[in-house]
Amino acid sequence: MDSPLESTGQSPDVTPYDALLLVSFGGPEKQEDVVPFLENVTAGRGIPRERLEEVGEHYRLFGGRSPINDLNRDLLAAIREELSRAGLDLPVYWGNRNWDPYLRDAVEHMSADGVRRAACFVTSAYSSWSSCRQYRENLYDAVDGVEGAPALDKLRHYFNHPAFVAANTDAVIASLEALPEDARAGAHLVFVTHSIPESMNAQSGPPQTEGNYVAQHLDLAAEITHRVTEATGVEHPHALVYCSRSGPPQVPWLEPDVNEHLESLAKSGATGVVIAPIGFVSDHMEVVYDLDTEALETARELELPAQRAATAGTDPRFAAMVVELLLERAAVERGVPVDRPSCGSIGAMWDRCPVDCCKNPRSDHPTLCEAPA
Repeated sequence: MDSPLESTGQSPDVTPYDALLLVSFGGPEKQEDVVPFLENVTAGRGIPRERLEEVGEHYRLFGGRSPINDLNRDLLAAIREELSRAGLDLPVYWGNRNWDPYLRDAVEHMSADGVRRAACFVTSAYSSWSSCRQYRENLYDAVDGVEGAPALDKLRHYFNHPAFVAANTDAVIASLEALPEDARAGAHLVFVTHSIPESMNAQSGPPQTEGNYVAQHLDLAAEITHRVTEATGVEHPHALVYCSRSGPPQVPWLEPDVNEHLESLAKSGATGVVIAPIGFVSDHMEVVYDLDTEALETARELELPAQRAATAGTDPRFAAMVVELLLERAAVERGVPVDRPSCGSIGAMWDRCPVDCCKNPRSDHPTLCEAPA
């Protein structure tokens, strides 16, 4: 398989960057980490400890260890290998929002190593406060007060990058093929992402637009479905649904829930389903518990044949995409014309988020990686 790097027609030059920073959510790695981790995630929201203990049981089913950190270690190794393939000797650091290794520690490490400017790849592909702006707030906090902290540039959103689209498409096709033969033709494609409050979705993107979070997912789901039809000759019905709602019942969140949707499909006579977690880069707890445990159990109870498609983060094309986005942004910063590949109808996203993009619902917290006003 050719790396996307080989199709850019450019020399592999990462100037002006002297490091790459992988930015992720983080997750507990042992039982005693679980509640402190959840306290970090929910800080400032007044969620009682009893509720955190309840959510913590999801992690304890897996020994208190989220899969996300191990998957990030695998991604780091794959990125380093891809950089080496391209002849690039670039250090790669890793910092999390909610657990060790923390972003602040990564920035201090980079400062001590003499890094002056780093590109940041965030393991979240879409626009919203929780999936984009909050990370930019985290980046601001990570450099604030650190002597000699490097300048940080967040790489663009990649939900519609050809490599991300191809990896998710192939995962859906593989899952369709894994269904019983008599369930395939009438199978539905169920695209899943993390639910967020409706108000957060409405404010996702620049102030003059609304609903970017949902619009971006719908665009990707439509593109994948189109490609699946081309590959299989069958036009499968599809829908975007949600998992992992965590807010108070009086606050409207995006619906339908994946389990409710499966129940509706079973009643309507669907012969099978492929559950495709396009909202997740890797197998977060929301995937291994909400989908692999709860949703697949719902499908079994409904006697509805179901397969869960793989997330894109372990696909070799994903690591190659990270390096391609790095080279693309480096060329932009040097003033070199560059292709910005994308699929679907939305087009390539911006390099710097517009002012007040994905507004914080609770405060005017400062951010990094924002376009000049």
